[in-house]
Amino acid sequence: MTNGPATPWDPVSDSRPPRNLGRRTVAVGTAASAVLLPLSSGLLSAQSAEGPAFLHGVASGDPLPEGVLLWTRVTPSREAVPGSGKGAPVEVTWEVADDEDFTTVVARGRARAHAAADHTVKADVRGLRPDTTYWFRFSAGPVRSPAGRTRTASAKNAEVGNLRFGVVSCSHYEAGYFAAYRHLAARTDLHAVLHLGDYIYECASGEYPVEGKIVRKVQPEHETVTLADYRVRHAHYKLDPDLQAIHAAHPVVAMWDDHEFANNAWSGGAESHTSTDEGGWAERVRAAKQAYFEWMPVRPSTEGTTYRRFRFGRLADLHLLDLRSFRDHQPPRTFGRRVREDPDRTITGRAQLDWLKAGLSTSSARWRMVGTSVMIAPFVFDAVPTDTRRSLARLLGPAFTLDQWDGYTDDRRELLTHLRDNRIANTVFLAGDIHMAFANNVPVPAALSAGAAPVATEFVVASVTSPNLDDVSQVPSVEVSSEATTAIRRTNPHVRWLDTDSHGYGVLDVDAQRVQMDYFVLSDKTDRDATAEVRRSYRTLSGTQRLEQADTPVPT
Repeated sequence: MTNGPATPWDPVSDSRPPRNLGRRTVAVGTAASAVLLPLSSGLLSAQSAEGPAFLHGVASGDPLPEGVLLWTRVTPSREAVPGSGKGAPVEVTWEVADDEDFTTVVARGRARAHAAADHTVKADVRGLRPDTTYWFRFSAGPVRSPAGRTRTASAKNAEVGNLRFGVVSCSHYEAGYFAAYRHLAARTDLHAVLHLGDYIYECASGEYPVEGKIVRKVQPEHETVTLADYRVRHAHYKLDPDLQAIHAAHPVVAMWDDHEFANNAWSGGAESHTSTDEGGWAERVRAAKQAYFEWMPVRPSTEGTTYRRFRFGRLADLHLLDLRSFRDHQPPRTFGRRVREDPDRTITGRAQLDWLKAGLSTSSARWRMVGTSVMIAPFVFDAVPTDTRRSLARLLGPAFTLDQWDGYTDDRRELLTHLRDNRIANTVFLAGDIHMAFANNVPVPAALSAGAAPVATEFVVASVTSPNLDDVSQVPSVEVSSEATTAIRRTNPHVRWLDTDSHGYGVLDVDAQRVQMDYFVLSDKTDRDATAEVRRSYRTLSGTQRLEQADTPVPT
């Protein structure tokens, strides 16, 4: 197996619900976004040539009991657009306060924004109190950023009664509006938001959404390959008001998947990368990772990967995986079972898999949550009708599901057998990527046909906007969806529920007795003002490793 980093960053985290964002904060953010103009080059510039501006909002992430990471980007002058490498350094101050009006400032400091980091700024603030809501903002001279709200974690051994997270994945800019982010930003009961990957999409304008269904144009319009390209793409996403709102409202705990690099990425390349036209893969990965760490509220101490662990008091651990940096090439479906089960092939890399197994074994928390980015439960297509199979192939790509753990069955067997043989209870996998919602029992695949008890459960959230089965179907969507659901359930009895057509987000609620996922669906991803409602709720009771449908969503 490929080796990963020997010592990934391993923080400890937990929190309680923060207060609601005030009207003044929202107004400041809106005003900041309004001073942008598109240029023919595809970059963006401030209207005024005078003075700095905070055009991309503020964010926080990776909360600890004693601190949190703060983020912003300052535009020092008109020519200092993202990806340009232009603009003089700027001194930026930050402050953290107990109150929205900043009358009681508890921490402040300085940072330097410069072109080498695309004028992004991070402040890793420490010395704060556990379980506390804080407000933060940045200043460059007389100009202030929008204010944001964040929350520190509970102490490592604190008795935590409840945790609640927003869960999102797969936000393709051109495929729709980010109404899911708006709805999560409006909530006052979330401890954090988990982003399970595909925060951006690297593809060229019009390349990935179904032809004729582009809702809005992304910048740059060509595929992102260079460092400047990835910087511009991240910057363009962060001009979206709903995305700015979710970052200003809650700390975000993020991990990457393939589209932060290129479609179906692996350690040595990607399905959509051609070295003759786009240069070396290693160079492209370096560029993508540099832009990611510049533009995301993720600590750079992860040293080139996003696998890391958080602790939420005595209630839960959260293990986040990097399933792109160390994996072997996805096997074509025609290669057969022997190749997929090859023990020399890996999705995690040896170091990461050992780290995960050790963390699951030694955890003293009630619940062990694992963010995997791609679905871990087996997914068999044998009985799917031909038309539906074609639609699924268009959605999932030539490898079908072999980009998931299905293509790396020895790693999956080792991990799930480890759970079973060591009697590790209350493991919950969280995934996205597949653009459909699932609620799965997770069996050891070798024991699946024998009806063996599952060893874990899994919640898979639908995409925020990225195409699902309904979007890619060439025949009536109701017919395809009905056939797909029936066939998948028949050949995959561990799949308790799936939704092939909706877009939305999840709200994960955790207490000592159970973990419950409420699956929210949007009324129309092409509508800026889309509404959201709960489509279904599933839960797993402590000690059972099984899912059951919940009668009602958790109260807000």
